[in-house]
Amino acid sequence: MPKKLPTKIERLDFSFEHSPIKVIANRNCPEIKLAGLTVGPFEEGNEYEIQQWIARELEKTGIVRFREEERLDSNKLYKIQWTERVQTAGQISKLPENFYPELRRYLMQLKTEIAKNPEKTREYEKTRQLTQDIVNARLKKIVSLASSPTRTEQMLKNFTGEERFLYEQLYKHIQEWRTQILECKVTEQ
Repeated sequence: MPKKLPTKIERLDFSFEHSPIKVIANRNCPEIKLAGLTVGPFEEGNEYEIQQWIARELEKTGIVRFREEERLDSNKLYKIQWTERVQTAGQISKLPENFYPELRRYLMQLKTEIAKNPEKTREYEKTRQLTQDIVNARLKKIVSLASSPTRTEQMLKNFTGEERFLYEQLYKHIQEWRTQILECKVTEQ
């Protein structure tokens, strides 16, 4: 069976995994070498910039922690949802950098916590509903903007990579459809 090509979302997620993030060392740790990759040494309390995937692995072992402002949480999601609700259909706010990859990881983290603590189910469900509201609000705006016959870079500047991809696909199909409907030639029978 042929190997499946990565989707645009998967490519964006891969880029996110390899993007740098700032972390704080929880303890002293010597240099770590793994398959041609070297990280550290780490000194307790100091801030370091490392790739996302490495930071998550080091966090699991307690070597580093993420800076609080780097983390997506329910409070940030409530603010984003509120912002999306108060804007008009033609306005789209700027999301935090890497919003969708962070969102997917945050939801996975909450889901994992449910296995250890079933009382987290309610928090997960509330967060899932909140994210659904955000995604739906933004989706409506993207569809509306893609339906507009004119487009400007100004309109697109607040889109994430995932949203821009969706917008481009929708815009292309809507324009093709519009052309076929309005310029369709009737064949004589």
